[in-house]
Amino acid sequence: RQCVMIGVVSSVAFALLVASATAGPSAYRRQPRGGAIMRMQGGGVARKVIIAGAPASGKGTQCELIKQQLGLVHLSTGDMLRAAVKAGTPVGLAAKAFMDSGKLVPDEVIINLVRERLDEPDCQASGWLLDGFPRTAVQAQALRAAQIEPDLVLYLNVPDSMLIERVVGRRLDMDTGRIYHLKFDPPPADIADRLTHRSDDTAEKATVRLQQFHEHLGAILDAYKSVTVEVDGTRPKGEVFETISSILGKASAAVA
Repeated sequence: RQCVMIGVVSSVAFALLVASATAGPSAYRRQPRGGAIMRMQGGGVARKVIIAGAPASGKGTQCELIKQQLGLVHLSTGDMLRAAVKAGTPVGLAAKAFMDSGKLVPDEVIINLVRERLDEPDCQASGWLLDGFPRTAVQAQALRAAQIEPDLVLYLNVPDSMLIERVVGRRLDMDTGRIYHLKFDPPPADIADRLTHRSDDTAEKATVRLQQFHEHLGAILDAYKSVTVEVDGTRPKGEVFETISSILGKASAAVA
């Protein structure tokens, strides 16, 4: 893929464009130094974006909204693994061997999977949105070694107490795959009886996952501190997306 660098936004300029977003200055906080690089592909701005956040911070919801607005290719490692295994690619077969034996898929296989996926034509043409990856410093270093660098990292910041409340209240509709929340997104009365409470959606298991997340968060934010914007994820999803949309829109205008 041929990418032409068309501008480097300094830390001051980027901070100013973020501060001018319509959601207001309290909705997000720019990390302290560095600048974001935007690259032109096929006559338009194609972003390379990572969205980070704890389980239940709203990453999946915001990814779908970003995808709808900007046409970025939404990528999660879970979806990529399933697709690669189904397609029988060399990386998929390697991953399947670990999965079938009950072992975790090692970072090396995951990184190769991500590299392979990002080389595909849709990502080259439209840009990409990595959902919750990298999760560790090792994964971030491997991406850098592969010369895969994001233009922007969005960090959805939500307090642990709210994250646990979101997890515990989730209910799954097995017929449609949709997830509801008893408080924040109640299901229609006529389907409430068929919803299930997933075994891992408990306060105890959520706490363990959050501990693991916090162990690695600092290293991830440090690796990408020059291009990270922190977004207040405690607000309704529409307000969160308005903030994100403003950040992305202002960044596009700055380099268009």
